Amino acid sequence: MTLSMPRPFASGRLSAAGIHLMISLAVAAVAAALVFGIWYPYPYREISGGRALFLIVMVVDVVLGPLLTLTVFNRAKPAGELRRDLAMIGLLQMAALVYGLWTVAVARPVHLVFELDRFRVVHAIEVVESELGQAPPALQHLPWTGPTLLSIRAFRDAREKLDMTVGALGGVPLGARPALWQDYASAAPQIRAAARPLGELKTRFPAQAGLIDDALRSGRAASTSPATLAYLPMASRDRYWTAVIDLNTTEVTAFVPIDSF
Repeated sequence: MTLSMPRPFASGRLSAAGIHLMISLAVAAVAAALVFGIWYPYPYREISGGRALFLIVMVVDVVLGPLLTLTVFNRAKPAGELRRDLAMIGLLQMAALVYGLWTVAVARPVHLVFELDRFRVVHAIEVVESELGQAPPALQHLPWTGPTLLSIRAFRDAREKLDMTVGALGGVPLGARPALWQDYASAAPQIRAAARPLGELKTRFPAQAGLIDDALRSGRAASTSPATLAYLPMASRDRYWTAVIDLNTTEVTAFVPIDSF
């Protein structure tokens, strides 16, 4: 004899889990707007791994709550016990969401730094916090509204150059050292000197010419004269892209998913 779940019982559980799923998806949509609209705008959702990290968090959170509701929901339970069970599930799910968003936040990109001859994506977790007091006053707090453009100043002397270089070799990028930070515009001459003609990028990567053109059409480069465009390599933790700049303003106008180092 095959035992089956009574239809009203199964229907009640499925309805409760379905409602919980809809609520979870709505919360996930709000979280996605925060993460991808503010903390990880393009291209950082790709180059900083924001998309993969957020998807892991959301899949766990969205699946966790409705499945638990499907498991524990039973109209035959006393009302107080059912409310307690659902409240515990909600608290567990909220804790998972907060922890997940915190994990995404501490790994968020905070600055795109011109670093000698390249751009460096600097993430909050990489910044040497003990040096924040040595940064210019406006840069002593890490931004929460998306990455900002910065540059690093010239070394003060040979000793500082040696110390910072040794630190970089040890895994602390120059761009993550607040003691070296300065505003982006201060490095305009160095940026122009380091930038390479955009035509050279297509020469180096002829098979990727279509990809380059697509990137230029989708960014601010579309309204910029090709003659004034140049490029610089861009490094993140374990990924390498290319940043396109306007030589007149040194503004970053587009990003190309090509390793141009």
